[in-house]
Amino acid sequence: MHMTRREFIQLILLIVCVTTFRSAIADWNDVPTGSMEPTILVGERIFVNKLAYDLKLPYTRERITRWSEPARGDIVVLFSPEDEKRLVKRVVAIPGDTLAMRNNRLYINGGWVSYERASDDILQQTQATKARKIVYRELLMDCEHMVMFQSAIAAPRSFGPIVLPDHQYFVMGDNRDLSADSRSFGFVNGERIVGRVESIVASVDPDNWFMPRFNRWFSTVS
Repeated sequence: MHMTRREFIQLILLIVCVTTFRSAIADWNDVPTGSMEPTILVGERIFVNKLAYDLKLPYTRERITRWSEPARGDIVVLFSPEDEKRLVKRVVAIPGDTLAMRNNRLYINGGWVSYERASDDILQQTQATKARKIVYRELLMDCEHMVMFQSAIAAPRSFGPIVLPDHQYFVMGDNRDLSADSRSFGFVNGERIVGRVESIVASVDPDNWFMPRFNRWFSTVS
């Protein structure tokens, strides 16, 4: 069956509308690695709000207007300064902050970030139950969230203090010992931040025949 010219034009317009929407307004990302565990798990599809901070010209990084800035604790999608890959990380420091880390504990603007060992029910909910994984509640200024440490891995656990320049952000994965982040590729210019992660759209478990994790579908992230 041949497509008519009208049908072809309608198809092209539909494709343009969908790709424009995904480029400038909202998009989704599949998560192939565990760098954001236990907050975001491997096999999840996340919803990205591209209007959280600004409006960009579709298909480009050219900003038309900006109304907000990334905040400490925001989970963002960004283009890596190292290889241009799209990454999902958490903003832990913003321009002007003084940041340091000692033995996996963050120090921001003159104070140590507080940590509290996660309860068993949290471990079960986040599936962080394997040996050698330790989960804490991290109170990053006003943002409370979970972070994971893995005792068998020799990851960078101390740095700084450093002062963030204008328009530069420091991002880290919640899985602190298994994340390639600002500790390796440096500061992230605000122009590289695509948008803010708002929720988990769908979740499947690659280690269990891709069975759905229905308890995590349509859940917000923080």
